[in-house]
Amino acid sequence: MDFIAHVRKLLNEQWAKPQSLNEHLQGTAELAAEFAKSFDSAEWAYVLGMSHDTGKGTVEWQRYICNKSGYDEEASSESPGRLEHSGAGAKLVEESFDRGTGRILSYCVAGHHAGLADYIGSPSALVNRLQQVKTDKIAEEFKFPLSSLKPQKSPWKFKPQELDASLWIRMLFSCLVDADRLDTENYMDSEKSASRKGYRSITELQQRFNNYMEGKAKSLGRNLRLYEARQRVLSDCRAAAVWQSGFFSLTVPTGGGKTLSSMAFALKHAEQYKKDRVIYVIPYTSIIEQNADVFREVFGDDELVEHHSSLAEEDSTIRGRLASENWDAPIIITTAVQFFESLFANKAGRCRKIHNIANSVIVLDEAQLIPTDFLAPILETLRLLVEHYRVSVVICTATKPALEKQQAFLQFPGLPKDSIREIIHDVPDLFGRLERVKVTMPPDQSTITEWKELSEELSAYKQVLCIVSDRKSCRELHALMPKGTYHLSALMCAQHRSDVIKKIKEKLAAGKAIRVISTQLVEAGVDIDFPVVYRAMAGLDSIAQAAGRCNREGKLNAADELGKVVVFNAPRKPPPGTLRKASETAQRMCKEGLNNPLDPSVFLPYFSELFWKSNSLDARGIMKYLVSSRFEFQFKSAAEQFKIIDDKNQMSVLVPYGEGGKFIDLLKNIKNGSSFENILLRKLQRYSVNVYNYQYTVLQGRGSLEKIVPGVFALTTTIEYDPTIGLLIDEMPNNPEDFII
Repeated sequence: MDFIAHVRKLLNEQWAKPQSLNEHLQGTAELAAEFAKSFDSAEWAYVLGMSHDTGKGTVEWQRYICNKSGYDEEASSESPGRLEHSGAGAKLVEESFDRGTGRILSYCVAGHHAGLADYIGSPSALVNRLQQVKTDKIAEEFKFPLSSLKPQKSPWKFKPQELDASLWIRMLFSCLVDADRLDTENYMDSEKSASRKGYRSITELQQRFNNYMEGKAKSLGRNLRLYEARQRVLSDCRAAAVWQSGFFSLTVPTGGGKTLSSMAFALKHAEQYKKDRVIYVIPYTSIIEQNADVFREVFGDDELVEHHSSLAEEDSTIRGRLASENWDAPIIITTAVQFFESLFANKAGRCRKIHNIANSVIVLDEAQLIPTDFLAPILETLRLLVEHYRVSVVICTATKPALEKQQAFLQFPGLPKDSIREIIHDVPDLFGRLERVKVTMPPDQSTITEWKELSEELSAYKQVLCIVSDRKSCRELHALMPKGTYHLSALMCAQHRSDVIKKIKEKLAAGKAIRVISTQLVEAGVDIDFPVVYRAMAGLDSIAQAAGRCNREGKLNAADELGKVVVFNAPRKPPPGTLRKASETAQRMCKEGLNNPLDPSVFLPYFSELFWKSNSLDARGIMKYLVSSRFEFQFKSAAEQFKIIDDKNQMSVLVPYGEGGKFIDLLKNIKNGSSFENILLRKLQRYSVNVYNYQYTVLQGRGSLEKIVPGVFALTTTIEYDPTIGLLIDEMPNNPEDFII
């Protein structure tokens, strides 16, 4: 019989010629092999492509697709709900190859729809699935080609105690999933398939970048000192771009032009070593839009892909939306959560992009914010990407963390002991040239500055920013400030925060009076510039980031003045965990005579002590799931545990801020599961606030929430979302009767 893989209808309701199963297997195999060339695994990927849908090569499955699609409704009188095919294909590759090869391939074939499974431990585990299926009904024409395919040994020797083998399997899996989706798309929707193409080359983008930087240099000429420092950073980045691929650090004070200079390095390095793309990884969604806007100004709207949870669908191009599925574009701007969780994912859709991380330049902006609890598996994976997948990594920060002292880098083969090479020629001299603030530390660690006293002190300034370490402190201090003081915290939805930051920038630019009380969300790269900044006692990296919001553009230097940064002991300590440990480490160093918390030489001992204090650099036990000399990996369990943002103790609440109320009303009145529902849910990500479970219980208990769609809750009224400070929890009465006036 003529075995088919897919069928589709034309616009005139006539059936197009079906895509044959052989065509689909061959097309997928060729694409997957092309993708895997960058890590010397083309033969393995080709076998995966040729085997992934062999389970469709049965009379039963052919009747199923003809009946379900309507292509031939008389193909079978039976109508099964869903006929699985990937398990049979996985069993076939286990039978066709030796035990080790077969197991590697079977993970990928079995999971190309459902995702990479755990080997053991549940009914859906790989070993159980393979026991439940048979291959006797698969036609010989699909079995025979596999017997003639002999993938060579693995492209390098795996070390059994490392993440090497499990990462390689996820890379192969990514090649298969993307190739399968693309070949299917090319048959089902050739117009959509064609929309993916058309990006400029790295060389063309570098020329655009250079032209932009020439114009930028002229506009900075008014501030000679800042201009010279930024030009020096840019020059060092371009000079270092010819160095051999590997690990680099770019240690530049805030305001030193780090964002654009790191892109200059990445583009030139990519051109030098024929890399396919630059992946720019930013810690928070609160600043990714800001940086993406800068890069759009440089390259144009249609030349980069911005991929993060807060991006509304209408804010990206069709080609950009398609490229966010597999990162097949020369410049990707994404978040640390999206990047690292994808590397450890098991779902097919999430893994689809990771093969395109190979042969790229990765820029990790604000790398000191890599969560300590996941540091061991992250560093191990980064090391493997450099060693085997032709990746270069730029650790970009104003406060260089002691990453090279961690075990993952100490073992890096072929590189000197300190395997992270600093791009900046003379870091201490650069920090001296870019000195723009004077930091005053507390006279001792026991003197507490009460909120009332602090509010009076802050009120004396025309323009001042005060950063505290938690939401409750932010609200308590803000309540004591003069009317018109701005508030920023994560109890405001993303759209609300963006609107407030825009107003803050406008007032600063106009020289108007402005006071802001904020949590630490403004520290990681938010481009605001105050003459005076106060910071509650915190880790040295947080103090340095806070100082980066002060005299950022060096405007005071023209008058031979420095910005003023005041560190104080707040009435409330930072929250337990990393923030508390960081603050205590900084306090200990102050007791021992630390005078300048911005001195670059203090960060090595600071981060070394902070890492040592950590309960674990692999708090979720990711390594144990993904290390096995017998290839018995627990991919699903690892993905479930690798959550940088732990949402188990949090709930998301939709709020009626701005257009949020309109979108919530629309969501109430549409059919569940519709495509429009998904569009609205994406839009509403910018109008949601994460609350702790106990806070959710409080809101629910006083009747403040209603279920909009399964698992999605929204505020019932606008009363409990304040236009200044956001979601009200502690400020509102808990007894519903108290709402009655």
